[in-house]
Amino acid sequence: MARVRLNVAERREELLRATVEQIEIRGASSVRIADVASALGVSNALVLYHFSTKEKLVAAAFAYAAEADLAHLRKLLARRTTAVRRLRAAVRWYAPTGQAKGWRLWIEGWAASLREPALREVAGDLDRQWKTELAEVIEQGAAAGEFRCADPESAAWRLTALLDGLAVQMTSYEGPLARATMLRWTDEALARELGIDESALTA
Repeated sequence: MARVRLNVAERREELLRATVEQIEIRGASSVRIADVASALGVSNALVLYHFSTKEKLVAAAFAYAAEADLAHLRKLLARRTTAVRRLRAAVRWYAPTGQAKGWRLWIEGWAASLREPALREVAGDLDRQWKTELAEVIEQGAAAGEFRCADPESAAWRLTALLDGLAVQMTSYEGPLARATMLRWTDEALARELGIDESALTA
């Protein structure tokens, strides 16, 4: 059956989706241009036409997948409710027990970025955006008098560091922690950073 002719944007998105799937199957360091081409039934040359190197393809695929989660985070943080509720919803969604789908890809990206400068730059930029989004809402809540936090940026760093570490544990090993335990720890950490009682998170 003949393939449907795609425009440039559609073709790039198709290639990125296929690359994400191949990374999840093979790992970021092991995936090849040929794997992506084979999955789509296209030539290696077509993949290289849109992404001149494997490193650029992997970095673009990582950004493509991670930005979808980042867009959802922004949606949660833009809700018309208190900063405390927005932050709790975001932290619980971002936690490894939540619905964020990119944890395996993030971990692959972290490992591969140790040797791939293009991926390291993309991953670092996305990571900074996550922290900035959280810090801005913490700053808004403190300014509104909902809680006290003298250093929103540091609070965002500590929260994401906890969640990143838990994600490595939960993704790399088979369920060392119960979901309820992890959610309790994230609530405790958030309440501590905001200087409030845990009961205020659900008020």
